[in-house]
Amino acid sequence: MEMIRTVAKAWNIPDIRKKIIFTLVMLLIFRIGSQIPVPGIDREILAQTFDSETGLFALFNLFSGGAFSNFTIFALSITPYITASIILQLLTIAVPSLERLAKEGTEGRKKIAQYTRYLTVVLAIIQAIGVSIGLFRQALISTDVFSVAVIVLVLTAGTSFLMWLGEQINEYGIGNGISLIIFAGIVSRLPAAIQEIWVKLQDGSMSIVTLIIFVLFCVLVIVGIIEVQQGQRRIPVQYAKRVVGRKMYGGQATHIPLKVNQAGVIPVIFAMSFLQFPLTITYFMDSDSGAAAWIEKWLSPTGTPGVWVYAIFNIVLIIFFTYFYTSVTFNPLEVAQNMKANGGFIPGIRPGKATVEYLNRVMTRITFVGALFLAAVAILPTVVSQLGGLNFHFGGTSLLIAVGVALDTMKQLEQQMVMRNYQGFLK
Repeated sequence: MEMIRTVAKAWNIPDIRKKIIFTLVMLLIFRIGSQIPVPGIDREILAQTFDSETGLFALFNLFSGGAFSNFTIFALSITPYITASIILQLLTIAVPSLERLAKEGTEGRKKIAQYTRYLTVVLAIIQAIGVSIGLFRQALISTDVFSVAVIVLVLTAGTSFLMWLGEQINEYGIGNGISLIIFAGIVSRLPAAIQEIWVKLQDGSMSIVTLIIFVLFCVLVIVGIIEVQQGQRRIPVQYAKRVVGRKMYGGQATHIPLKVNQAGVIPVIFAMSFLQFPLTITYFMDSDSGAAAWIEKWLSPTGTPGVWVYAIFNIVLIIFFTYFYTSVTFNPLEVAQNMKANGGFIPGIRPGKATVEYLNRVMTRITFVGALFLAAVAILPTVVSQLGGLNFHFGGTSLLIAVGVALDTMKQLEQQMVMRNYQGFLK
């Protein structure tokens, strides 16, 4: 209800209303483009290729809102941009020149954003070539160089356009453009999920009790996601008083907010990509081969006993990637040095090495809670689907992304309203 009231208040403000309308128009363009097919594809063979959603392509289909399985102009969605962003973020830590560039402020960030765009186009071309001559090769009407080049060009242009669309939302709309595009793709699958549930209720394959349990389960998961996403461990920081000239500075108390889920949804995506790589390879194998059958049985989330093997490995990898990504994004040594340089200290903890050890210990503990939560959200829908016979269009990753983006967008909306009130007061 609070979210609805916030949107209603924002809608009454003319300049914010324009930004909301602009954002919705951009998302509408995305959904229209998701229905425009790539030329030179046999749709009947394409439908047979995606008779089930397994492998890494399920992740691509999730981000594209079904555009990947329909092989439309936005089939690659924004995944090349996400991959490029992650690569640049990791290189910023590993490469000194990029690290210096990241610390140069606005100009440095613009330069890194430019590198991200270039890398996105390169990755999009590589990925387009891979799906054209690999997964979709049998669906190609013509396999000559010109036909494949056209398909690759269309797919790359589609990803580049989505990247531009996201930047336009960042500049003229509300929220993070790339995240909202992914959010729109996920939410667009909601009508299909509701229709499937309705059909199952009609033919008796699902009871009302099962539906109620399913809805309660979804509500509990969403509430849990909100609580953990908003959860923080606040480390108190006290700044010593110091005299500069005739003025006294410092003496105030503040805190360092350490998020329980510092890594966001990145560990889930990494783990899913890693686990479903073997399933992706089966698309290029003979369906009757022993290797493909073994992978489908032991490493598939729909196999028996593969679903349990998949779930165990998923938990282990999510925990590992959560710690890895948290260590990349949060540096206790740098935080401790900044505090010491500004005369700050944690009450009861010595500045320097002791502060670093304390921050590292606290972050390790709360990260473990966040990692277990991510693992639970990621695997519970799969387990419930297997035990309850429900085919979810919305898994744990979908809910994490959708709820996280909604929360971030609401925060930005509130910030816009606060800034407008301040401007009105100053005038």
